[in-house]
Amino acid sequence: MSRSPSFSRSPQQFKARRPQPVSEVLGRTDAFAALRAGVEQITALEKDLRALLPDYLATSVEPGFIKEGVLALFAAHNALAARLRHLEPRLLSDLQQRGWHVNALRIRVRPQAVKPPPPVKQARMTPAGAEALQTLSEQLAPSPLQEALARMAARHRRNR
Repeated sequence: MSRSPSFSRSPQQFKARRPQPVSEVLGRTDAFAALRAGVEQITALEKDLRALLPDYLATSVEPGFIKEGVLALFAAHNALAARLRHLEPRLLSDLQQRGWHVNALRIRVRPQAVKPPPPVKQARMTPAGAEALQTLSEQLAPSPLQEALARMAARHRRNR
């Protein structure tokens, strides 16, 4: 008698599943129609904002939904929000020319997560390696490379 229940599948019946685009998953049923429309609207709006805004703003501004003709835009910090407010009249007319039914913009600050600092270097050089670098730097003619090798050798000998 088998230990597995009779309703379990054999390993041959399992198929590896591939990742599926969100648009494909949302398109399977009418229950997700409103959500799908919202996702498509945000995607199109992001594309237009990236085309209309300067690079430094485009990467730090996220669109919200359009509610009663008011588009919410979220900036990463106060300085970007202030700059966005200066561009508001032009941006509003550009969005209207692209077919967006927007009468006003509501600019809000939504801080983005702070990136963690890069990890501290853990590389250590052996005394023999530091000595080899020092020897090499002494054999080279004076140059930026020679100075960099001498500093590196001195730093690694000092850390021992």
